[in-house]
Amino acid sequence: MLKSQLHNGSQPAPAFLRREANHGHRPHLPFPSVSPPSLPAMGRGKNNMVVVASGDNKKPGAGSGGKVSKATLFGNASTAKEQTVDVKAVVTVMQPTALISDFGLGVEDISSWFGKTFHLHLVSAQLDKKTGLVQPMIKAHAKKTKEVDGEIKYEAKFNVPSDFGEVGGVVVVNEHPNEMFLKNIVLNGFINGPVHVICDSWVHPDAPNAYKRIFFTTKSYLPSETPNGMTKYREEELRLLRGNGQGERKKGDRIYDYDVYNDLGDPDSKTSLARPVLGGKENPYPRRCRSGRPRTKSALSLVDPFSESRGGGNFYVPRDDEFSEVKDKCFNSNTLSSVLRAALPAVETIFIDPDLGFPHFAAIDSLYDQGLNLPPRQAGAPITDILPRLVRTIAEQANDVLQFVLPDTLERDRFFWLKDEQFGRQTVAGVNPCCIELVKEWPLKSKLDPKVYGPAESAITTQIVERQIRGFMTLDEAMKQKRLFVLDYHDLFLPFVGLVRQQKGTTLYGSRALFFHTPEGTLKPVAIELTRPPLDGKPHWKKVYTPATCSATDEWLWKLAKAHVATHDVGYHQLISHWLRTHCCTEPYIIATNRQLSAMHPIYRLLLPHFRYTLEINAQARQALINADGVIESCFAPLKYAIQLSSAIYGQNWRFDYEALPKDLIRRGMAVEDASSPHGLKLTMEDYPYANDGLIFWDALKQWITDYVNHYYPDPTLITSDAELQAWWTEIRTVGHADKKDEPWWPSLNTPSDLVEILTTIAWVASGHHAAVNFGQYAFGGYTPNRPTIARKNMPDEDGTDEEWKQFMERPETVLLETFPSQFQAAKVMAVLDVLSGHAVDEEYVGQVMEPSWGDEPLIKAAFEKFSGRMMELEGEIDARNANPELKNRNGAGVCPYELLKPVSEPGVTGKGVPYSISI
Repeated sequence: MLKSQLHNGSQPAPAFLRREANHGHRPHLPFPSVSPPSLPAMGRGKNNMVVVASGDNKKPGAGSGGKVSKATLFGNASTAKEQTVDVKAVVTVMQPTALISDFGLGVEDISSWFGKTFHLHLVSAQLDKKTGLVQPMIKAHAKKTKEVDGEIKYEAKFNVPSDFGEVGGVVVVNEHPNEMFLKNIVLNGFINGPVHVICDSWVHPDAPNAYKRIFFTTKSYLPSETPNGMTKYREEELRLLRGNGQGERKKGDRIYDYDVYNDLGDPDSKTSLARPVLGGKENPYPRRCRSGRPRTKSALSLVDPFSESRGGGNFYVPRDDEFSEVKDKCFNSNTLSSVLRAALPAVETIFIDPDLGFPHFAAIDSLYDQGLNLPPRQAGAPITDILPRLVRTIAEQANDVLQFVLPDTLERDRFFWLKDEQFGRQTVAGVNPCCIELVKEWPLKSKLDPKVYGPAESAITTQIVERQIRGFMTLDEAMKQKRLFVLDYHDLFLPFVGLVRQQKGTTLYGSRALFFHTPEGTLKPVAIELTRPPLDGKPHWKKVYTPATCSATDEWLWKLAKAHVATHDVGYHQLISHWLRTHCCTEPYIIATNRQLSAMHPIYRLLLPHFRYTLEINAQARQALINADGVIESCFAPLKYAIQLSSAIYGQNWRFDYEALPKDLIRRGMAVEDASSPHGLKLTMEDYPYANDGLIFWDALKQWITDYVNHYYPDPTLITSDAELQAWWTEIRTVGHADKKDEPWWPSLNTPSDLVEILTTIAWVASGHHAAVNFGQYAFGGYTPNRPTIARKNMPDEDGTDEEWKQFMERPETVLLETFPSQFQAAKVMAVLDVLSGHAVDEEYVGQVMEPSWGDEPLIKAAFEKFSGRMMELEGEIDARNANPELKNRNGAGVCPYELLKPVSEPGVTGKGVPYSISI
């Protein structure tokens, strides 16, 4: 999407450039006067008609200055005034859907018969040489010429005077009765080659006093280099995109503003669905895109007047950030919402008792072998269209069968999830490989108040550890050699244990899982500590479980303890590693980019592919995933308090600088700085696939961004003097992440290297990090015993009755199954994970295709080609490593090879790579 720009001049805009708010409702905008500048010299531009030059050797198109030269489009100064050039514009419009008339003809076709198509207006980048004002535009009518592969072509012809100057953009007036999706405009006929205008945007129908969209050419400009004829277009469009912070946003608007998370609850529907507002001193949180809906009508609003009505399902997304209805491949824009609104209710009807657990492991296996009979087919979109991978149609029956795909992990080994080596391996090569930490101090200690939560020192003692690593080394030796690692959810979860246990059908502990890195390179789990704070008159309780050596009872207790830790890891993964760090914290970057960086700005164009559709995904998440009683609250620990937990962790732990992969690894003790090592880091654990692959990707990404930034900012003063860039970074820190605005760790933005680090961090989170924590969800979580999303029963030895202990001793397998999620919860989660693990098959992968909006400057092209080549090499390195027999043995039969670059794809799709954006 290229954002539009608006006319500015010394007098009110002509009728075809007036805008009233949001497609016809904003009062007329007076345009400030422009003082006549020095007349520009005109010279050849690489792609445009004529470029502005100046006496001080500014970049082409960099503003005014110098005297007017006689160079023209035609190379003949003496006849320039009498000459014009014939220019043909080719407009590409994506074929709209659902615009079919009763006669079987598209509305667009009928409109074309009556001459209603598009009007195009060429905009000069230079002010008028005589008046110093914006030049009159050159207008032409576009006519439909043909349709090719879902694209409609229009053509318009212009006669462009030789003194018109460089083309800065094209104003588009849509005469159709419906909005139309413009892909691009190409202007042919100029002596220096075609002029390209990338649109990728919806243009609304023309209406009285409505503003007309302007799209810029692919030439990027820093604010100080903006051609004088385009300055006010640039400034005014940004002002319009920011809005005024008032009123309710309507579908189709293109306004970006901030708000707190005040729409997750629904007290107007049911008082039990009230939820606290996230964002502010009590519940710190990033900001979301403002929708401006009315406050809740419930009496609860008197207690919390800031809660916003959910508006009957109206979750505003700026128009060009919505899923495109005209994607040219098979990703359905409504896939996620359809699963949440249609498929899950259908799944729910299968189960008479939603709390019923699995009676035996064969019942879990039957989800893949036999499937579940769905209710009779209803009118409307069949569930086979919503979940094509999972739903099998039986022709002779009136209903479909929900049959889950066997995860790769389970296909290799039905019992992989029971093995300790797999439990350890998944902490570094599973779907949540970014939480394990080096043990830096011994003994382990809590930082929570011991008066509230019990003794600070862990119950995992030196003696316990040394019993497990006997034959390898002592604990002191393990600490010195950096061989002890921990998955620590003790302090994060313990404050929520009492709240969670008040809910029906679930429980929670604080937990620690300790691992020993063996000389052979595997992670051996050595101890698990589960903790309950003083609760309901019961004293503080904690216990350590270790891998069993001879007792069958201890063996089953160890399995149960691993299940509880897995539940905590799943909850943390979904809430923090995935939702908070990639989706939620990225939203302020997107809002600030659209509010503060012009579509002309090279940094806007660099970031754009990393942000594609993220606002739409996040809006759908607020609607049905993270909302009160949504999928997360009903199926993932800690249920009702899930999002409050993410707020607490954001407030305690989130730091922008630690979102950079190298600094994150150093913080967790997984690497140390070492100039002699690859990437400047020496990994504490050599076989750490997330870091192995991630650092290669990080370095390639950073080099590409470095080349790009250095091209536009050869001098540090260009960074500090770039008003748009500085406003962008300030707004991210002080508004988008307002609850963190006073933190000292925010990076400064004074040099090109500062900007490179900031941009690489943002791009990494949206691409590499998101790929790592998203695309393996079904492979690992598609089998409930491996990644249970909640625990429904306490450990049998935690204040258990004699009867409970007897049941465990007689039927430990049943107790384990009853600890796992219910059948309904498991089926619900598996359906969602199948969608979340997939990807939009028309999504571009990082390094695969150069974005058209980056232009065709040789230095940028060369830098991107180098980056693209490095990405191809990375794929080869990962494939080779995963084919290594030694690594396969280390992985074990049940674990999928770790592949950062290969998300789960739709059947028949062979593309691989890291998607640019958080596309699902």
